[in-house]
Amino acid sequence: MSKIHTYEEYLKLIGEMIEHDRLYYDKAAPKISDYEYDQLLKKLQSYEKEHPSQMHPESPTQRIGEAPTQGFVQKEHMVPMRSLANTYSEKEIADFVQRVYKLLEKMPLFSCELKIDGAAISLRYVQGKLVSAVTRGNGRVGDDVTANIKTIRDVPLELKGDFPEDFEVRGEVFLSLASFRALNRQREGEGLEVFANPRNAAAGSLKLLDPKEVAKRKLNLFCYAVGEGQAPIRSQYQLHSLLKTWGLPVVESQYVFLAEDVQGIMAFAEKVVHDRSFLSFEIDGIVVKVDDLSLHELLGSTGKVPRYAVAYKFAPEQAITQIQDIIVQVGRSGVLTPVAELEPVFLAGSTISRATLHNQEEVARKDIRIGDTVVIEKGGDVIPKVVKVEKHERDSKPWHMPKLCPSCKTEVVHHEKEVAVRCPNIHCMGQKLRKIIYFASKQAMDIEHMGEKVVELLVEKGLISRVSDIYRLTEDDLSLLEGFKEKSIHNLLQSIEESRKIPFSRFIMALGIPLVGTETADLLAEESGDLQTLCSMSEDSLKAIHGIGEKTAKTIYEFLHDPEQQEEIRLLIENGVQPQRMQQKMQGHPFLNKVFVLTGALKKYSRDEVSSLIKKRGGKVSGSVSSKTDYVLAGEDPGSKYDKAKELGILILSEEQFEKML
Repeated sequence: MSKIHTYEEYLKLIGEMIEHDRLYYDKAAPKISDYEYDQLLKKLQSYEKEHPSQMHPESPTQRIGEAPTQGFVQKEHMVPMRSLANTYSEKEIADFVQRVYKLLEKMPLFSCELKIDGAAISLRYVQGKLVSAVTRGNGRVGDDVTANIKTIRDVPLELKGDFPEDFEVRGEVFLSLASFRALNRQREGEGLEVFANPRNAAAGSLKLLDPKEVAKRKLNLFCYAVGEGQAPIRSQYQLHSLLKTWGLPVVESQYVFLAEDVQGIMAFAEKVVHDRSFLSFEIDGIVVKVDDLSLHELLGSTGKVPRYAVAYKFAPEQAITQIQDIIVQVGRSGVLTPVAELEPVFLAGSTISRATLHNQEEVARKDIRIGDTVVIEKGGDVIPKVVKVEKHERDSKPWHMPKLCPSCKTEVVHHEKEVAVRCPNIHCMGQKLRKIIYFASKQAMDIEHMGEKVVELLVEKGLISRVSDIYRLTEDDLSLLEGFKEKSIHNLLQSIEESRKIPFSRFIMALGIPLVGTETADLLAEESGDLQTLCSMSEDSLKAIHGIGEKTAKTIYEFLHDPEQQEEIRLLIENGVQPQRMQQKMQGHPFLNKVFVLTGALKKYSRDEVSSLIKKRGGKVSGSVSSKTDYVLAGEDPGSKYDKAKELGILILSEEQFEKML
């Protein structure tokens, strides 16, 4: 790690880190990893230690994170929400333990727990009722996001048991990996930029001004500490169990551990590293705290971090490979995205051969070039990304976004207000290709055997150029495709035929209306009932639908009244596509307004089929068990949801019992 030598370098680094803080806290869109940020922070700390008189009041070493968010009321934390110092090695953990020993003149026990990669929150309960929820903010003052937090199913609005009269509980709001993937699929379907990782998605969700939109994100919460207000016990280790008795969500007991020394701490860390890939949510390490809560005040804090706790961060799984080429993909909305073609490399359970480079600005910032040796990792252990370039000797030139669309050769445009570069040609075959791929995808028409490669072949051969052409394909057409034999042809034609009759909401999704995801498609289908009614709805009628905002309503109206889109819809219907009318919910059914959670493998039904059966009868399906869950439908090999349902006393149904209730 290079040192800072001059005051000018020090000030320059402060400016860079303030920008990184803004991107991380305010925009939920960091451009460097936590590890890289911590290395920069150590450079600042080293310089300030050597030159204490030159310490700048705006230095990130003196502040905790995010600025107030416009649109939210700010509230003060009675007990500051401090961030933790990060460690990355056993030696640094040993140094922490030794510092604690010297300050206390005795060796305490250490409580170890998971470090959830989410957004910190403080909940206040008065007489057992939730009265406020405030983000970390700058550690002293945060945003009041009470309405948003109340949409999280894990959060009890009223506690149970013997709890303090007035107290704050601290926790972490996060997004499960399943919900994260579903959210990104939805955003992709709506033509929006996907989130890089679950942490960004959770933090960004809390900053939404509409609680109805927050509810759609399916956030979760784990609680781990008490802020203001005295906990009736002295042990951090036991506190988790106590919080659970009050009805607050906590991590599973196997991931809370009491260690006597460094060896015990590291043994727990190794167990967590081993189990990490099996967890349903993202973690980035463990937290180590002095177990005796009465010692926390005695140990105090230094600057913005407490002396009684430290985070042990896991290094992200990375691999080194080479960029063989940089290609440009044209999206459905015309956005051009650079993609690195990589020398295939195995990383975090899969072989990676491509990584998105996001945009020209990102490529320039990291100075990524064709032929470079690069370090890659999976963002949120999901999306491959280039972390940095190993800049050895190279004679390659910097890469630039092409001035012409790689598909149609139209001159691209770059608006001042956005980073994206776009192809303005609405007839661009590249855009049409992505639209066809999306139309046939699982979240839209779900045409099996018609993946990206098949669509590319069909377009290349001139067999299709718009989505309606799919329904005019014949055996003779498909026989022209390389590798397509009798069985392949039969399977694809059968899948196309099956997709002609599709639920109306899925048809709406397949149209690719900007800003319309699964939830909005369901609302449109339910409100209009059929395609003719939907296409004749006014902009005001669309705005009047509960859950659809002004901007979305305008976009839907403009899309459905665009002559080209109207022609495409007409051709789809003419070629035999029959969107199925929404079935009316069964009034008075036992499922009406009941919340179901599904777990385990069912014998007779798929998850989608069960969800459809429940929704048709007026019920709702949730991804997590909470006190608001009415039924848990359990198949073979049920998971942790089954155990949680038993703990909460929720009625568990077998597949046979569920069928009888239908």
